[in-house]
Amino acid sequence: TAAPDPVVRLTKIYTRTGDKGATRLGDMSETVKHDPRVAAYGDVDETNAVLGLARSALGDAPELDASLARIQNDLFDLGADLCVPETDEPRDWQPLRMTAAQTERLEGEIDALNARLNPLESFILPAGSEAAARLHHARTVCRRAERSTTALAASGAAVSPAVLTYLNRLSDLLFVMARIANLESGGDVLWVPGGER
Repeated sequence: TAAPDPVVRLTKIYTRTGDKGATRLGDMSETVKHDPRVAAYGDVDETNAVLGLARSALGDAPELDASLARIQNDLFDLGADLCVPETDEPRDWQPLRMTAAQTERLEGEIDALNARLNPLESFILPAGSEAAARLHHARTVCRRAERSTTALAASGAAVSPAVLTYLNRLSDLLFVMARIANLESGGDVLWVPGGER
């Protein structure tokens, strides 16, 4: 079969168009680089980058790696959704939007992985194996992306509900994945309230 037409074609890496603090959204409208929408999808991009670091630390964990590879692709979809503002105006093209099915898949993964873990009876520290620590880091960056996106929505900007639910479930999944990564390296590192006084 023939390869699909590319959605993006990058022939030149620098354009100089952002040198004065401006950028273009996915619909080619111009805005400032500190626009809350740009901040939100920038935080999503950072989440994706730290997931790449987490994947590099997984070692022999093909199930987690395959899941994170799918999630990295989903996060590009999510960034594409965020960078094209919703509008009632007709378009001559269909923007890429997140779907409920993408969040439902995360929920299925959370349930399957969590079934392998003992219930928590204490808060845990973001520590343990390198893979677990990197997954916890990814979880906190994902939470920031979620906060940026909810702030964007609270400002009155249109944000797809599927974007918000996906980010919320993703941080939950990353928490469970961090616990799974620690299973073979001594388990969770428990918080001891006041234990270092």
